[in-house]
Amino acid sequence: MQTSVRVARAPRMTWRATRLAAGAALMLSPPASMSAQQMTRTLVAVLAHPDDETPVGPVLARYAREGMQVYLIIATNGGQGAGSGPRPDSIPRGEELARMRAEEARCAAEALGVHPPILLDFPDAKLGDYAADRMLLYRVSARIAEELQRLRPDALITWGPEGGVGHPDHRLVGDIVAQLVRAGAPGAPERVFYMYIPPEGLRAINPQRGEPPLMIPQTKYLTVHVPFAPADLEAAQRAMGCHRSQFTPEVLQRMLPLQARSWNGSVTLAPWIPGVGGTDLFR
Repeated sequence: MQTSVRVARAPRMTWRATRLAAGAALMLSPPASMSAQQMTRTLVAVLAHPDDETPVGPVLARYAREGMQVYLIIATNGGQGAGSGPRPDSIPRGEELARMRAEEARCAAEALGVHPPILLDFPDAKLGDYAADRMLLYRVSARIAEELQRLRPDALITWGPEGGVGHPDHRLVGDIVAQLVRAGAPGAPERVFYMYIPPEGLRAINPQRGEPPLMIPQTKYLTVHVPFAPADLEAAQRAMGCHRSQFTPEVLQRMLPLQARSWNGSVTLAPWIPGVGGTDLFR
């Protein structure tokens, strides 16, 4: 006597429910084809000169180490950079110095672990020369806007109104960033953070002149404190050492320990929108 075994078929609704659940799971998960770059944040520092990244070097190194996309946009060629004073191997200002500073910028970017610098190559110390070229600032603004539209950063770092040391190029680059954000330029986020140089840094840069008056932001505006690891400090100090045309060995010997004490494990920034605080540029 044979016993027939009947195999029960799954109810049609159960099969459909399974397909719907699988589809929902796919919608909630990033597709396998999504690149790592698309799943990370982008930080852009908009600077006036090669070596301007120095006040925020550990922050740039930290986010690069954590897998973020970090870029430097450098507006001028640095060909007029005076550096930290006379030295035997000084290179004359102009094209030769500009070429050297471009290499120094690439060296610093590599030391920090960030993307190669985006060098816009505008004339150094000339951004505010309205009498000589009335359209220069428009062209600088257009080029920075073009790069921001391409990179689509989640956060920006630039110079504040005082320009760190009062340099007109620093001030104007920071103003251009604020201009683009206020105008709603594509790719220009409102998460903008201003860097500055603390009093002890200004005194170390210019020991003869000391601290310029009314250059240091009030503490109430310095509300963002980004911590970093010892490896990030080391990367920032290696990057600073790349700028041999600007920092003599004596200045580096004086400034590097001072920097470490001044930062004390975190870099302080002033947000473009007052009152914003925290320890992360992306949150």
